[in-house]
Amino acid sequence: MNGQPIDPPARELAGTGASAVAAAEDDGAGSGMELDFGADVPASLRAGADVIRRFWKTLPNAPGVYRMIDAAGEVLYVGKARNLKNRVANYTRGVGHGGNRTARMIAETAAMEFVTTQTETEALLLEANLIKQLRPRYNVLLRDDKSFPYILLTGDHGSPQILKHRGARTRPGDYFGPFANAGAVNRTINALERAFLLRSCSDSYYENRTRPCLLFQIKRCAGPCTGEIGHGDYAALVEQAKAFLSGKSNAVRQRLAADMQVAAEQLEFERAARYRDRLAALSAIQASQDINPRSVEEADVFAIEEQAGQFCVQVFFFRNGQNWGNRAYFPKADRSLATAEVLGSFMAQFYDDKPCARLILVSHEPDECALLEAALSTKAGRRIELATPQRGEKRDLVAHAAQNAREALARRLAETASQEKLMAALGKAFGLARTPQRIEVYDNSHIMGTNAVGGLIVAGAAGFMKTHYRTFNMRSEDLTPGDDYGMMREMLRRRFARLAKEAPRAADIPEATVDDADEAFEGDSDAFPAWPDLVLIDGGRGQLEAARGALAELGIADVPLVAIAKGLDRDAGRETFFIEGRTPFKLPPRDPALYFVQRLRDEAHRFAIGTHRARRKREMVKNPLDEVPGVGPSRKRALLLHFGTAKAVTRASLDDLMRAPGVNAATAKAVYDFFHDKAG
Repeated sequence: MNGQPIDPPARELAGTGASAVAAAEDDGAGSGMELDFGADVPASLRAGADVIRRFWKTLPNAPGVYRMIDAAGEVLYVGKARNLKNRVANYTRGVGHGGNRTARMIAETAAMEFVTTQTETEALLLEANLIKQLRPRYNVLLRDDKSFPYILLTGDHGSPQILKHRGARTRPGDYFGPFANAGAVNRTINALERAFLLRSCSDSYYENRTRPCLLFQIKRCAGPCTGEIGHGDYAALVEQAKAFLSGKSNAVRQRLAADMQVAAEQLEFERAARYRDRLAALSAIQASQDINPRSVEEADVFAIEEQAGQFCVQVFFFRNGQNWGNRAYFPKADRSLATAEVLGSFMAQFYDDKPCARLILVSHEPDECALLEAALSTKAGRRIELATPQRGEKRDLVAHAAQNAREALARRLAETASQEKLMAALGKAFGLARTPQRIEVYDNSHIMGTNAVGGLIVAGAAGFMKTHYRTFNMRSEDLTPGDDYGMMREMLRRRFARLAKEAPRAADIPEATVDDADEAFEGDSDAFPAWPDLVLIDGGRGQLEAARGALAELGIADVPLVAIAKGLDRDAGRETFFIEGRTPFKLPPRDPALYFVQRLRDEAHRFAIGTHRARRKREMVKNPLDEVPGVGPSRKRALLLHFGTAKAVTRASLDDLMRAPGVNAATAKAVYDFFHDKAG
C-alpha cells in the first residue's frame, strides 16, 4: 500500500444527494491536524491514517455517507455521519480505535468517497442501501435477503384467483402479507381453498375447462369455471376470504356457524357438513399460528441473540391480529460489535426494500433508535413506532421471539461444530495437510450429449454454501456430445481460469511481500476462502486424469483432487476413491466421513440434474422465432396469430409474410431470409 488515493469508478446514486469524491492533497500544510504516531504503530496503519487525513481536509461540516476503499478499488466500509468532517477525523488517529477491526480497516484504506445529504435521516437510508448493494467486508451484512411472499386475490378477472406472489405488486388485486416464508403462504392458501373454495388455477387453464377439475371433486374449489357456482355466489366467497385475511376472522366464523345451524335446522345436512368443513379449515389456519395476540393488530417483532461471536435475529410478522410466520437471520458481523449496534444496522438494511408495520417491537434498543424511527417513518410516509416493551402481551411477544432466536442459534452452532468435525475427518481420510475450509464438488448431466450442463456445489463449515454454487453450459465446439471427460476438462478449465484471474493467490503474484509489522492486520479470519482446499469429482480414474490435465494446462498443481467412483450396481457405501499417488481405496462402511462424501456427491448430483432439466424444459418450449434478429414480442405475436404455428411461419412465402397484419416489409424479409438460409 503506497498511501496514495485511488479514484474508483463513479457509482450511480440516484436521488440521494450530490456525490462528492474528495480530492486528496499531497501537501499537509494548513490542515489543522498534525499527527505524531508512536513508534509502536505499524506502518500500514500510519499510511492508512495519512490517506484518510488528506481526504478529511476537504470535507464539509454536513451530514452524509462515506466509503472507505482499498487499493484494489473494493469498498471496505460504508458509514454515515451527522457531520462528515468530525466523523472522519476519528479515523485519522493512530491509536485508540477500540479493537483490531477498526485498525485493520484503516490500514487497508487507500481512498475514500463521500455523498452529502440534506439530513442525517437521508444519510441513514442511503447507508443501508449502499451496504446491501456493495456488501463491504467490515459492515454488518444481512444474509439470505429474499423478498417476502404475499397472498394475492386477483382483481383482473370475473372469478378472482388466489395465489402466492413475490416481487413488484403490479397485478391488480388485493395483497395480504408479508408472510415469513413460502411454506407459511402455501399452508394458508391450502386452508383458504378448503375454507372458501377459491380457485388457484391460472386464467388460461380456467378458460379452457369444459368440466370441473379434481380440486372441485375434493371440495377445494367451487368450480366457477364450468358454472358449478354462480358469479354472485363466488364473489361472496371472495369477500369472505378478504374479510378473514383483513382480520375480521371472528365475524366470518360466526357467519359460517350461523349458516351451518340454519342448514341443520332445515335438515340440509350435506350443506351443513360443508359449512362444518369450512369452519374446521379456518380453525386449522389459526391453530397453526401459535401466537395470535389480542392487543397487537399489526407489528414486526425483532429479537437478537449472541453466542460464541455469532448473532441470530428472529423476526415475527403480525398482521390483522394474526401471526403470519417468522424467520431466523444470521447476519455477518464482527464479534467485537455490541448487540444493539448489530440489531440497528440489521433493521436499517432489512427495511431497505420491504414495507414495515406501524409498530416495531425489539428485544434491545438499537443504537440511534430515534434516528432509525425517523428514517423508517420517512420511508413509509407514515408514523412508525419503535419500542422495547417492558411488560404485558407485547413483552411476551418479544420474549417468545428471543427464545426462538436462542434455539435457532444453538442449532446452527451445533450443526457448524458437527460439520467442522466431518470436514476434519474427511481431510484426515484423504491425507490432507490441514482441515479443508472450502470443498468443491463437480458433476455434469446430459441425455445422449444434449443440453449438457456442469454443476459446482460448495461446502464449508456452515454447511452447503448455495450462494457459491455455479452452473456451466457446455459450449465448446470441440466437445463431442456425451464426452464426460471433455465436459469435466472444460468445466474445471473455465472455473480455475476465472478464479486465477479474479482471486490470485499470494504465490501467484510476482514479488509478493509481507510486511512483518502488518501481520496483525491481515484481514478477516472468518472470511470464506475463494480457493478450494479439496476438489471432489463424480467419476473414476478417467475423470481424475481429465481434471488433472485441465489444471495442469493452467499451471495449477497444488489443489487436491479426489475422484469418487460409484460402487458395484451403484450401491452407496461401496464407493472407490482415486487420488494421485495412492492406490485406489474404500472407506469403512460406517465411517462418518463416507456418509459425508455421499451427502456432498448427492447434492452435486441433485444440482446438476436440476439444472439440466431446467435447460431441457426451456429448449422444449423454445420458439424458432426467438432466434430471428429484430423480431420482438409484438411482431412474434402478430405472426403466430396470423399463421397459427411457428412451423407455418417458417414455411410461409415472402408475400404471405408481408400480408400478415402488424408485420412490415423489412421484418417479413428478415424472417423469410432467416429460415430460407437455414433450410438452404
